[in-house]
Amino acid sequence: MRVSAWSAAGLALALGVAGACSGARQNEAAVVGVAFETLQTEFWVAGIDAIRDELGKSQLGMVEAIADGDANRQLEQVRGFVARGVGGIIVVPKDAKSIVPMIRAANEARIPIVLFNRPADPTDARSVAVVADNLGIARATVEHLCALARKTGGKQKAAILVGDLGDANAIERRDGFDQAAAACPDAMEVVARIPTEWNQEKALAGMTNALQAHPDLGLVFTSSDFMLPSIVSALKSAGRYRKAGEEGHVILGGFDGDATAWRMLVDGYLDATGVQDVFFEAEAAVGAIRDLRAGKDVPARILDRGFVIHSGNRTEVAGRMWGAKVAGAKGAGASP
Repeated sequence: MRVSAWSAAGLALALGVAGACSGARQNEAAVVGVAFETLQTEFWVAGIDAIRDELGKSQLGMVEAIADGDANRQLEQVRGFVARGVGGIIVVPKDAKSIVPMIRAANEARIPIVLFNRPADPTDARSVAVVADNLGIARATVEHLCALARKTGGKQKAAILVGDLGDANAIERRDGFDQAAAACPDAMEVVARIPTEWNQEKALAGMTNALQAHPDLGLVFTSSDFMLPSIVSALKSAGRYRKAGEEGHVILGGFDGDATAWRMLVDGYLDATGVQDVFFEAEAAVGAIRDLRAGKDVPARILDRGFVIHSGNRTEVAGRMWGAKVAGAKGAGASP
């Protein structure tokens, strides 16, 4: 599926670059409005930083707005971008439904709009979504964990920390885990499904309960590296926080590729994590805005294939892992 590009003439007029438009309007056309739902995690901070860098390379300005988890606030922020006549809009939606009226508002003003990392519900409104292959990356990560489980010579009891199922990304990550687990019945048995709703306290309580119910738990996958501190805390309390190769090590995998995951991978506690390529996503999002401004045809969905990082390929792919860059900027540190 492809979105129809606005005509070059129509888009130029909407962006204020036609001769009849005011100088102020022309200046706004060189600005992109960037609306993030939250900056709560390192991934979102890395994402907005990467977008800022890419806009700078394209000689485009940036005005940003953070909704702090409030969909109504985000709608007003996007309407504000529309009212000032920005040259494009990049949004991390609060959810797949609330973004639709924002897309329509941008469409009516003929302003290109790109969704960053989260898609919209099916709609006839026109946008471009740059999204990670959540299902594929999660499946590949758990397949790697399964291969490690097979090497132990026994079937490992496994747990998954599930994200907020109001988030399409969380659903796809769960489904990727389930697909890999279903193909690995000889090496793992799923005994615990821990709901987190992306909340650390719920993750800690759920992980603690899972370890109490299954003291011999041997494999854990978290739908976000954001939950790793809670997992580590529960493992430490149970006396199970051990490095790969040590007796009692819990095979551990995650998703995102944040700085905590990088440090745990280097230290030997984390076996693998699926990495969202935030640098690719930022480049693709800004590139889509640039192409739409030029009246070019752009795919409705641009997929970030990501990758899995583990001890075997760590050196080779570290430069593409956004969390390794963040950890380097902060300085090397011990795992939590």
